Parts: sequence; structure tokens; C-alpha cells
Amino acid sequence: MPGILYTSAGNRYNHHMKIYISADIEGISGVTVWDETHQPGPDYPAACRQMTAEVRAACEAALACGATDILVRDAHGTARNIIHADLPQQARLVRNWSGGPLMMMEGLDKTFAAAIYIGYHARSGSAENPLAHTMSTTMSEFLINGKPVSEFDINALAAAEIGVPSVFISGDRGACEQAKTLVPRIGTAQIKYAAGDATVDIHPRKAVQMIFDGVNAALSRDNLKDCLPKPPKKMLVELRFKEPRKASRMACYPNAKQTGRLNVQIQCRGAMEILKIIQLIYG
Repeated sequence: MPGILYTSAGNRYNHHMKIYISADIEGISGVTVWDETHQPGPDYPAACRQMTAEVRAACEAALACGATDILVRDAHGTARNIIHADLPQQARLVRNWSGGPLMMMEGLDKTFAAAIYIGYHARSGSAENPLAHTMSTTMSEFLINGKPVSEFDINALAAAEIGVPSVFISGDRGACEQAKTLVPRIGTAQIKYAAGDATVDIHPRKAVQMIFDGVNAALSRDNLKDCLPKPPKKMLVELRFKEPRKASRMACYPNAKQTGRLNVQIQCRGAMEILKIIQLIYG
């Protein structure tokens, strides 16, 4: 964003370092209602510009810390929100959906040093964002081992199974606070908080600077692996749907058990299997 002065005080890496960035839109500064998150909403273009600016700040910080390759995953809606021409030339961009299981983490593999999350939002059932949800708005709650989880939780657990630490998140207050329960040492930038159906957002340019500073600090730590959560050995997933037909359909999944008119439980072997289940929910 023009007018922003970036300063860097982090360590410099002399070796090849790849950084992964997953970006959503509901936690971006200035995004409050659904029609700002997709076409043909009149404020959608402005949301895309700010999403791009916040992602660009993360890219610039990663480059300042020595990153030689950055893969950005546009992970919202149509996955065609970020303006690629406004990102640094070192940044590759994953657009649209391949149908593969990684979804919001498309392209991630063990060669990446760290994962960063921009514009993330609070989990379903949370009052910290009027747009709060977990993976799908068809569910009222998404639980793993009895605990309500966010999109960050699922994606960070999947990244951990691959061996990639999750070092930084920006978004609403709920997203940041909830992320710390899974990854206590993760860096955060709280961009907004909710007041009923309203949001209180920091200035867009301040959000950009906070993200740059936060990513710089996160990547300058001595050991990025401090942000590698340990996935539980067993994952009992409980999906609480808003419509009975969604629950009935999900109950057809192998080993799934319908425990109520709206509820389904599935014993999973890990976060990667959970992502495959989410693909079925979207289908």
C-alpha cells in the first residue's frame, strides 16, 4: 500500500527459505458483512484491495527475513480475490480450487520453513466476528475431541502432519486468541473485533504495518519449530449441521455415526482425513 514505510529488524537467513501464506478475507480490515466478501457486492473490490495489501505486507516481511520463494494460497470463496500483480515478483499465487484435499493449504509440502495465515476469522459459534464459521456456513459448530475448532486449527494441524510450523496469524481477535490455544508461541496481529453484528477495525494502513512487523518478528525467532503443534493421536470429529439433510448425507461417510437430527460423529486418523471430509461437505 503506498505510503507505508517498512522497517526490518529481523535475522537474515543465508540459506534457501520457502514461506507459505494462506489468506482468507473475513479477518481483513474493513470487512464486516457477507456482501463485502464476494461479487457483486459494491464493497467487494475494496475488500480485495485490502486483502492484497495485507498479503503483500506478509510477503515483504518474509523477503526481508531472507525468504527466496513464497507461495500464496488465495483461500476465500472463489479463490480469485488477490490481485497478483500487486504482490512481490517472488510470490507465486494459487488461485481457484483444484479439488484436492489440502484446500486452504493447497501446495503446502515439507519443503516450506513456515506457514503464515492472513485475514483469518473466529470459529463457528464464536461472537468475535459476525462472519464467524468453520469451513462451511452449513454447520453451526465443528468439534475435534469435544473442542470447537476454527479453520486455523484444522489447517495448522494439517501443516503439522506435513512438518511445517504455523508461525503467524492475522485477523479478528477471536482468531488470534483461539490460535494461541493450539500454538502458544504463534505471532499475532489483531485487526478487528466484533460488537454484535458490527466490527471495530483498525485503520487499513495500520493493519498492513502490524502484519509486516508481526511476520518479521515471527520469522526472526531462533527456532521456527517452536510453533509446530503436536496433533492428537486420535481425532473424534463432531459436525453440527443447520439442516437435517446435511447430517443425513454426512452420515453416509465410512465410520460416520449420526448422533442426533443435526449431529454426526466421525473417528478420523488425522487432520488430512478431516480435510477430505470437508471436501464432501462442500460437494
